Amino acid sequence: MPSFWAGRRVLVTGHTGFKGAWLSFWLAELGAEVSGLALAPDTKPNLHDILALPKCGRFVHADINDRTALDALFEAARPEVVFHLAAQALVRRSYATPVETFATNVVGTTSVLDAVRRCHHTRAVVVVTSDKVYENLNWPWGYRETDLLGGHDPYSASKACAEIATSSMRRAFFGPAGHPARIATARAGNVIGGGDWASDRLVPDIVRGCLGPEGVVRLRNPGAIRPWQHVLEPLGAYLLLAERLCSAPDAVDEAGNDEAWNIGPDASENRPVSEIADALIAALGRGRIELTPQPGAPHEAHLLTLDCAKARAGLGWRPRLDFAATVALTATWYSAWARGEDMASLTGAQIAAFTEAEA
Repeated sequence: MPSFWAGRRVLVTGHTGFKGAWLSFWLAELGAEVSGLALAPDTKPNLHDILALPKCGRFVHADINDRTALDALFEAARPEVVFHLAAQALVRRSYATPVETFATNVVGTTSVLDAVRRCHHTRAVVVVTSDKVYENLNWPWGYRETDLLGGHDPYSASKACAEIATSSMRRAFFGPAGHPARIATARAGNVIGGGDWASDRLVPDIVRGCLGPEGVVRLRNPGAIRPWQHVLEPLGAYLLLAERLCSAPDAVDEAGNDEAWNIGPDASENRPVSEIADALIAALGRGRIELTPQPGAPHEAHLLTLDCAKARAGLGWRPRLDFAATVALTATWYSAWARGEDMASLTGAQIAAFTEAEA
């Protein structure tokens, strides 16, 4: 609801990341007073700079565990809504930096919630984790919010720990006997869209390959199946969830909004890596696939899907874009960027088109 966000004070952690930059820009488009805390962008190009986010609000470059910077921003921004997206978000990097991964994803989440605990203005917090929080048994049906948490790699395990830490903080310090803010976690599947340049992530690797001088897209695990969705799908769900949290009574959220929520595409939209590579190559009009198996590479799950019935029933949320539309929007964004177009205008147009689409 645009009227809900107009003039509302919102803090986004991780605003220099792919999803955080899209969310911050969307909130600014809705008229929110946006603040953010994140590390400086670690790629060039990056969406934070392309969209000129510093012009959209109050943004601070600092580590999520820098308590002085975090507390100062909360005091200055007085956020009514907090979206916590700051994370070490790469599976393969987590093998190289397990301590950093756990410190950022677990201690960082706790630091944010502790800052919320001392901020009397905050009424809703959405903590973004991952579909990888589940103990992956490679079964063919989707995981539900009540299934066992776990994680083989440090990234997945750290996100499962972040879910546990959030639940503990919520029960210990929030609710009927504590701070009135409502807290929910959101577990989204594999997200794609324009403006992602992270290393060791499928779509950026495909785009770099297609647009590079050789036009070669190298795939190491083409048969892995994932629930691909456009970045605007989970972001729309996060906005909706925050609205619901704010509308809950101060004492008890009888609707159960302050819980964990899976956010993902319909099961029919799950695709193997090879299919998304083929689709992007076709949409971009150039590139060829080259298989590059890596014996002894770190473990990666072959199959992981979500059951999102709870979000459909409890939030009235459902995806707006099918696989073809998701790929088309992504390819359009990167093609426009390669041509040097005004990407803030195009990004705003994609957001507008998405909000007008029927769910």
